[in-house]
Amino acid sequence: MPEVPDGFADFIAARSPSLLRAAWLLTGDAGKAEDLLQTALTLAWERWARISRGGDPEAYIRKVLYTTYLTWWRRRWRGELPSGTLPDTAGPRDLADESATREVVGRALARLSGRQRAVMVLRFGEDRSIADTAALLGCTAGTVKTQTSRALAILRTDADLLSLFVTKEAGL
Repeated sequence: MPEVPDGFADFIAARSPSLLRAAWLLTGDAGKAEDLLQTALTLAWERWARISRGGDPEAYIRKVLYTTYLTWWRRRWRGELPSGTLPDTAGPRDLADESATREVVGRALARLSGRQRAVMVLRFGEDRSIADTAALLGCTAGTVKTQTSRALAILRTDADLLSLFVTKEAGL
């Protein structure tokens, strides 16, 4: 097995929860989110010495994450290979409310195009500026504004999403 590049394991330990959350918001599926993040991290592993020397490895990995997501619709998923060992399972917790919220948000985001979804995750999920979002997606600031406007118009018509926020504001 190849040696782990200096600083790579520490970076993954610190930043993978945030990166996985962004991947889940993009894909709407935990398994696909893990695959997307794994793909981005594999590419980063191969170039880690150059990336980490450049200053901001997270920016590089996030760009790979978003550009990979945008190109995945072009290829057909070939499926996964079964593993000999099963992953650990989570402990017993009641996550019904969180799960219901995730489901509603996931369905609402699924109604958006890939680019609209990527813009929404960057702008509102990660609180990025218009300029940062445009740079990460390789488009103009005007495109980001247009995609944001169109995505918000679609989301405003989602009755489940609206009722979720009305319920949360009422404290129910």
